[in-house]
Amino acid sequence: MLGLKLETDPSWINIAEKNLNEILTDHAWCEQKAATNAISLVVIFPEYPDMVDSLLSIAKEELTHFEMVHQKIKDRGFILGFERKDDYVNELYKFMRKGHKRKIVLVDRLLFAALIEARSCERFKILSEQINDVDLKLFYRDLMISEANHYTIFLGFARKCGSEVEDVDKRWQQWLDYEAKIIRSYGKKETIHG
Repeated sequence: MLGLKLETDPSWINIAEKNLNEILTDHAWCEQKAATNAISLVVIFPEYPDMVDSLLSIAKEELTHFEMVHQKIKDRGFILGFERKDDYVNELYKFMRKGHKRKIVLVDRLLFAALIEARSCERFKILSEQINDVDLKLFYRDLMISEANHYTIFLGFARKCGSEVEDVDKRWQQWLDYEAKIIRSYGKKETIHG
């Protein structure tokens, strides 16, 4: 369903589980960045009312997820750490076309967001199936479903808004190919994308 061309290294779950404080803190900041990204798309592309409505809903949901993860952190006696740099997202960002026609930029921004949601969904699926903590197992199952919905929304709007300027499915395959190359370097740290 997600189209990812390379699965996460199975050993990632062992790395993540050994430092739940770190994985939860990183996850919280990922949710904050997702909310910020949705809002920035609204600010930059306000001329698409249906997309604005969906993005505002996503931003609210991502902020709620941030709050939920923060609660999990507090419930375990941990403290939310400082924001983490996301090398994976920064690598993806390099592939984004900049300085092109407005709709081309929009398509890439939406595909960029869809891909991050897809990878997050895949990682949450792993956590929901393999982590030993029963509470987090259920927590990540619910979040996996949410991420899949976000992925579908971003991809759908890329197709809707960009179909007249390019073959969006072809561009999506280029994104998936690029992501498959860079993800080989990840899955070795206790972060959602690392």
